[in-house]
Amino acid sequence: MTGMTPNSPTPVAKSAPRPRPQVMRLTDAAAERVKELSARADSQIVGLRVGIKNGGCAGQSYTVEYAHDVRPTDEVVEDKGVKVLVDPKAVLFLLGTEMDYKADKMQAQFVFNNPNQISACGCGESVQLTPAKAGS
Repeated sequence: MTGMTPNSPTPVAKSAPRPRPQVMRLTDAAAERVKELSARADSQIVGLRVGIKNGGCAGQSYTVEYAHDVRPTDEVVEDKGVKVLVDPKAVLFLLGTEMDYKADKMQAQFVFNNPNQISACGCGESVQLTPAKAGS
């Protein structure tokens, strides 16, 4: 006997947790630029840290900086052989974002193709973002 009575509920097998969606993905150009930056950093880094800060004429702007360590709360994105760490406060604003790298005669920068962006300023330095909706 298994110790179950006729009125006991049927045991339910625990299912594996649902896989979490990847917060961001990188284009080939962005991955190559991350590799270049990692190779020429002044000190040992684990990747780049991406976040959002308040400011600018549209209200928010993206941040990209060297990451010297992985913080317990970082969302780790590994794509195309590089590691990007996402600040936990930025995750809901970056869900579904594609990180690209563009270079022309006037400037070179990471570009974020973000489905959560609702507007941008004319100068291109700041954006207005809304958190991703559940199930997006």
